[in-house]
Amino acid sequence: MTSKTVLKRIQNLVWVYIYGGLLSIVLASFLGAGDSAIAWWLRAIGGAFVVVGVALIFVRSRLSPTGPHPEDVA
Repeated sequence: MTSKTVLKRIQNLVWVYIYGGLLSIVLASFLGAGDSAIAWWLRAIGGAFVVVGVALIFVRSRLSPTGPHPEDVA
């Protein structure tokens, strides 16, 4: 049982993690020829971000919305 505000934040984080990770991986492919050490780290960090984003999709699918909480009603 989760408030709609928390669900919305999780949905926003999913997009940030997935697209940020993919952007990092693409950037690493451009840097690969010049500096392979930095490119490797960018690929690893980007891959980890994508995995976190996919895990958040799974977490979000298991949560169910509830009615409004007192702090949501203003």
